[in-house]
Amino acid sequence: MITDKSMIRSLGNEPPILADGRRAPDRREISLRWLSGTFLTGITSSLLMGVALFAALDGRQQLAIPAEAYAAVDPALRGGQPAATAKRGGRIVAPVIVAKPSDRTILEVSTMIHDGEKEVVRRQPFAHVKMTLAANHQASESYPSFDPLAIFSNDDAASAPPPVRTGTIYGSDVESEVALKTVDFPLKGSTLKFGPSMSLDEVEENVRSNGAALTEGNTQLASLFYVDPRRFASDASELDLIQGITARVVEENMTVTPFETINDSSAEFADDVIPVRRDTDMATVLSGAGYSKAQAADIAAIFKTALNSDVFREGDVVRIGIIQRGENEEARVMRASVYAKGGAHVLTMALDDHGTFVRGEEPPQLSAVYTAFDDNGTPTISAGRDLPRVYDGVYRAALSYGMNQGMVAQLIKLLASNVDFQAQLKPTDSLEAFFSVADESGRATDTSELLYVNAKFGDAQTRFYRFQDPDDNSVDYYNEMGKSIRQFLLRNPVPNGTFRSGFGMRRHPILGFSRMHTGVDWAAPRGTPIIAAGNGVVEKAGWDSGGYGNQTLIRHANGYVSSYNHQSAIAKNVKPGARVAQGQVIGWIGTTGLSTGPHLHYELIVNGNRVDPLRIRLPGGKSLDGPALAQFEEERQRIDELLAKDNGSEVAATQ
Repeated sequence: MITDKSMIRSLGNEPPILADGRRAPDRREISLRWLSGTFLTGITSSLLMGVALFAALDGRQQLAIPAEAYAAVDPALRGGQPAATAKRGGRIVAPVIVAKPSDRTILEVSTMIHDGEKEVVRRQPFAHVKMTLAANHQASESYPSFDPLAIFSNDDAASAPPPVRTGTIYGSDVESEVALKTVDFPLKGSTLKFGPSMSLDEVEENVRSNGAALTEGNTQLASLFYVDPRRFASDASELDLIQGITARVVEENMTVTPFETINDSSAEFADDVIPVRRDTDMATVLSGAGYSKAQAADIAAIFKTALNSDVFREGDVVRIGIIQRGENEEARVMRASVYAKGGAHVLTMALDDHGTFVRGEEPPQLSAVYTAFDDNGTPTISAGRDLPRVYDGVYRAALSYGMNQGMVAQLIKLLASNVDFQAQLKPTDSLEAFFSVADESGRATDTSELLYVNAKFGDAQTRFYRFQDPDDNSVDYYNEMGKSIRQFLLRNPVPNGTFRSGFGMRRHPILGFSRMHTGVDWAAPRGTPIIAAGNGVVEKAGWDSGGYGNQTLIRHANGYVSSYNHQSAIAKNVKPGARVAQGQVIGWIGTTGLSTGPHLHYELIVNGNRVDPLRIRLPGGKSLDGPALAQFEEERQRIDELLAKDNGSEVAATQ
């Protein structure tokens, strides 16, 4: 227990020391001078810190950007680090330096189309684009608003597939149009008549008349053993057919390397272009560009010895040639060059066969060296809270990169099974496409076709290729394994409907007792279109006396049957035996039969058993096999090689 006496003893019992005759303050008094001084000191300190912080941020009101936004920012704005290396949990600055391809390239590609019995090969322009969807794209024209029914419906699906106008990628380049015709090899002998053999007199006449042309330049005439070449020698002629008869080819200083398959671990060469904006120590410039301290010190030592200086001057451009194997291996420096202000070559040091850097010749010119200080054209990444929906982002970017509305609508339909278009874009969302264009302007027309798409939304990536099945000439899009990207069956035949009741036991709203609800209900206004869940044959289309009202049954492959009930009307072309395609309008929402309001009662029957359409695991789409799969893999490989070559043909500067 603490007493007053012990408290006094612990705090001391001496009186306070006073100066200038002031009295001791009372415990209940407050010093206004002290309080006001403390308050003013706090306000002044806060204002000074705020002004200093604002000046340090150069007027910006955002202290930092999220990691996803940082990964999407152009490498020119973040020291050259590629977006692919920005991973959660990883280092923000990595020593890996890679080349960045152009985001838009027009390629002249040889394609082949079938024209009757002939195959015509001609060169056509194609656009290869890479779009950062979060960039502030400005659409060149207006586009339709989001409508789920327009995305999933396909009124023209029942018609014959359109012909492939662009054709397939041909394996070799041609300079002009070439027509090829394939005929069966004549196993039982040729129907053509063989001409008689040439006589010795005819051979001699041909040699005399064509010998001068055949021996012109470095070309030599092959001698026939049964013709004496001395018969053609003449003192008055410069023609010498004897010379070179005994010539033979000797292979010297020739090395034959085995064929190397390009994969992720193959060596890749790249140029790293670093602009110097102020006089800076060499090692500091290189380490700031993403190189390790050891690499930066080694390169700086090379330049210091050759230039007798350890400082890069303002306006210099440093060009580093590197080789890298795989994503996780540190790049190896093979060549280093310095360019003065204006792009004049100063010095190049290259690695020799002994692993030592020696003076080398100036490397081939690179446009990135002359545009190293050009910051124009960098896409502006919007802040996360300002990003539009996925639907708007795809339309704006695709239209600004040369696609027309028809092609973008097709792209939206192809991605609809895997992408939520009403979700907000993420800074890392991107889209790569390869499509035919009319000319070098890179604008798509009504005859243009989409050949390849690589879409990345969040952590999900979708890649597919266009292919025409030779068995039925149908045109579809398949993933790398030759499997159609289209769903086997849609789970919701009313894309803009509202879910009302699920599969299972429930109290019937009309009968008043509990019984099994063998389907799912989608409510929508009367007259709303209903689309087919998948390709199939109509098994029934008419009135059902059991309470379903207007009912349509469609039989699909592998024992699947879809049932559409309570329709107000059934489409005219939907009759028993008719073939329908996924997305085709087959009827309209109604309330016929035993129903309390306009809705669709949708059922899915598998091998005679009704199952939950929302929970059952559905099979995938069509899969190629046999010769069709082999042909698809060959065409897919040609497209991959073409795009890989384009990705490595251009190098962008790291700023």
